[in-house]
Amino acid sequence: MKLPENVKTIITTLENAGFEGYAVGGCVRDTLLHKNPDDWDITTNASPIEVKKLFPCTIDTGIAHGTVTVLIGKETFEVTTYRIDGEYEDARHPKEVVFTSCLSEDLKRRDFTINAMAYNDKTGIVDEFGGIQDLEAKIIRCVGNPEERFTEDALRMMRAVRFSGQLGYEIEFTTGQAINKLAPTLSKISAERICTELTKLMISEHPDYLRKAYELGMTGVFLPEFDAAMETEQNNPHHCYSVGEHILHSLLFVRADKVLRFAMLFHDMGKAVTKSVDEKGVDHFYGHGKISAEMADRIMKRLRFDNDTRQKVVRLVSYHDLKIKLTPEGVRRAVVKIGEDLFPILLEVKRADFLSQSMFKREEKEKELQQLEEIYQTVLKNGDCVSIKMLAVTGSDLIAAGMKPGKEIGEALQEMLNLVLKEPSLNTKEYLLSCISRKE
Repeated sequence: MKLPENVKTIITTLENAGFEGYAVGGCVRDTLLHKNPDDWDITTNASPIEVKKLFPCTIDTGIAHGTVTVLIGKETFEVTTYRIDGEYEDARHPKEVVFTSCLSEDLKRRDFTINAMAYNDKTGIVDEFGGIQDLEAKIIRCVGNPEERFTEDALRMMRAVRFSGQLGYEIEFTTGQAINKLAPTLSKISAERICTELTKLMISEHPDYLRKAYELGMTGVFLPEFDAAMETEQNNPHHCYSVGEHILHSLLFVRADKVLRFAMLFHDMGKAVTKSVDEKGVDHFYGHGKISAEMADRIMKRLRFDNDTRQKVVRLVSYHDLKIKLTPEGVRRAVVKIGEDLFPILLEVKRADFLSQSMFKREEKEKELQQLEEIYQTVLKNGDCVSIKMLAVTGSDLIAAGMKPGKEIGEALQEMLNLVLKEPSLNTKEYLLSCISRKE
């Protein structure tokens, strides 16, 4: 196992001063999996004060919990003193932290075996809990008693599913049992932290592992709307899965983009409350796009998503079922309605949607989407106007032509946009200004 030079420098500095130093946790796991770690954490028996004395540039990022950030050049490394966590009183944070001189005690408090390994060049890999064995077996297993680990920090249950999705691993049986038993304690975890873990799962290689969270009783706590979707069947020729299973399959047909994955997660969430059955026993979900968008908005606010992501997702969900006329004008008007930035993403949503349905009319749907994409590419190639900012005139031009500032300016620009959406060749300054003069 090869350590980066700056990590070696920190460990060597600690050792030369009579202390121990190891790379620890996720960086060891990722290196063993032949992945590039996002960051390198170091653990030591030196106290935070002693660490600060050894390095010229440090930041007290979490000194009360034993963590000092060491700066080497433009890189930062968290150096944390071996510690034993005291009693957990809120299913998230220890009431107190006790420093220890024993590496084994520090590793014992960590969540999963694959995250409880340490390494330095002198000692090699320290793996007291079978982390390497579990990496080889592709298993997520708690260190020690899983009920104790999850009682200490309920967020670890979310992390178990998230790591499962990122690595494609199974959750070990007793670990899963403990999650199933303690899932209700997730209610004590902040929405922001749930959101972070859910997002990491959604952009992983296996976003459909959200199914595990459902099976273990977790989504019922933070996303009960998904449970309702999993329990809603779709007796309709266009479908071969329940609503929830259709959603899970659709996640696999879009790239690992945050907005795209959440758009697919929420696109049919409203079906559970819009389901109706006709006289032939066929299920229908009239108006589910609008209801799903409203639900996506509420859920994402509840989980404290950032506004930009939420607004984009809600817009995509709202229009995911939109019927677009297969004409240049129809596409131009759809781009205006949905937004230049989101229209190409909507095409990805539409493709994932029908690819996770039954084979009924599959060729017809594929052909229609292909036509839509070809028309859209032609609109782009021609540089057709699809927004007010692409008009050949601006509000300033209209004022210069004699119009008074006010809402009439916006109304005039909208009228002009409607003209050029129908006939792009009319988007010239001369023609559009002549429309104003004729109107007057």
